[in-house]
Amino acid sequence: MEPGDSAPDSWEQEAEGASPAGLNVNAPEFVPTFLLRGAPENPESDGTPILTVFRALKTGAWVHVTAVENGEAELTTEETWEEKEEEHSREVEPGGGALKETGSPDLEEDEDEEEELPIPKLPPAQPDAPKKEHVNVVFIGHVDAGKSTIGGQIMYLTGMVDKRTLEKYEREAKEKNRETWYLSWALDTNQEERDKGKTVEVGRAYFETEKKHFTILDAPGHKSFVPNMIGGASQADLAVLVISARKGEFETGFEKGGQTREHAMLAKTAGVKHLIVLINKMDDPTVNWSLDSVKKNLLVFRGLPFIPHLESLPNYNRPSDGPVRLPIVDKYKDMGTVVLGKLESGSISKAQQLMMMPNRHTVEVLSLLSDDIETDDAAPGENLKLRLKGIEEEEILPGFILCNAENLCHTGRTFDAQIVIIEHKSIICPGYNAVLHIHTCIEEVQISALICLVDKKTGEKSKTRPRFVKQDQVCIARLRAAGTICLETFKDFPQMGRFTLRDEGKTIAIGKVLKLVPEKD
Repeated sequence: MEPGDSAPDSWEQEAEGASPAGLNVNAPEFVPTFLLRGAPENPESDGTPILTVFRALKTGAWVHVTAVENGEAELTTEETWEEKEEEHSREVEPGGGALKETGSPDLEEDEDEEEELPIPKLPPAQPDAPKKEHVNVVFIGHVDAGKSTIGGQIMYLTGMVDKRTLEKYEREAKEKNRETWYLSWALDTNQEERDKGKTVEVGRAYFETEKKHFTILDAPGHKSFVPNMIGGASQADLAVLVISARKGEFETGFEKGGQTREHAMLAKTAGVKHLIVLINKMDDPTVNWSLDSVKKNLLVFRGLPFIPHLESLPNYNRPSDGPVRLPIVDKYKDMGTVVLGKLESGSISKAQQLMMMPNRHTVEVLSLLSDDIETDDAAPGENLKLRLKGIEEEEILPGFILCNAENLCHTGRTFDAQIVIIEHKSIICPGYNAVLHIHTCIEEVQISALICLVDKKTGEKSKTRPRFVKQDQVCIARLRAAGTICLETFKDFPQMGRFTLRDEGKTIAIGKVLKLVPEKD
């Protein structure tokens, strides 16, 4: 692998004096009713996770994770004795954030009479204010690690989900006997996901801090939906690997067939530059958590809390004067043809003429939305929804690329690539078929020839063609796709030149495109 393919060490160089992110500190604290019923008198021993998260992310206290009954989790924080005493002595109304010492509050019978709460919205940007940098954050990890719940919690704390909406989710979740899953419903909007309690599609939501605009990509953790996870990771700038500390769940995530290890590898292959490891469910009885025993040994307790850490990461400095490259993630009909994707390079404006590759359709941008907010132009890194003129929805497939006509992306079926065999029981010979995942494209592919082996330590290439390759070997091979695809060499455009090979539900190899081979007439 070339030096540019390795993950940077920038997460170790975070600014200690970075200011906490601009959270919605005036948002009303929300306590679910199932936590209010029979609540303990002493918040120190068994406080509400939502409250303690809110304090942690606002003040900069260190954060760990609280388990709940269904296997999902919420963040909690260690408080100072002054904070604990102040909260314990305070009485507030139900739903106000702290618990009454006298017991559970009565719920309002007629919710229509309750005061209407305004839906939190991002403050409108000033016309002359510079655009905030857009950063895609993908939550990855084994099934039931707590990814969707943490994402939902972040949305509430940053004001993107209001109290009334959470109460609605709580009531609906209770009807399905999943009352502790309600936070995940902010991202799991699909009915199948809510019924089964697991993410299937890549959930999408967004929040803002003082300096940056973050889009949350909640990837499914079940092994059956790894292709969906790859699609989410291909759009991500940084990944949050959620690991459950609960006994049994931790081991399952790392053993053969577990998704913790595979997701981390796939995120690296997809080009994610920063990886944040979030340990979840630390207060589960099986963990035997002790702060004193680990605090002095872990640097995490001297760093920034989660959201301020996200904001402190270095800017990506994407050039806006490069060629337009927008891989299509999805498409649908809505008063015309609408496509979705992340702008990897270049800039797009309303009424601009673009070319859809590989079928070479000339299209015009009728309207442009960045994270559901209408705009006249977009910069690299933004998640866009474009309404197009000049093409039908049926003529577009995920993996197609929007380009400017003066600088088209490369297309083809045959290419040479360097491949690392990650996991495969038997040998791989010419003629082997697999599924290729490259940017947002999924295509059947065949290894048509093995060119040489590559020494993993020295990088030296063998002088003879190998008859086969096996697990843990590196080779250069020629691959041929079943259909024409859009791709670039890794050297020219890394995001469209790295790929994954999968077979029988497993990731068997990762690689990078070295050379495009022209088709013979």
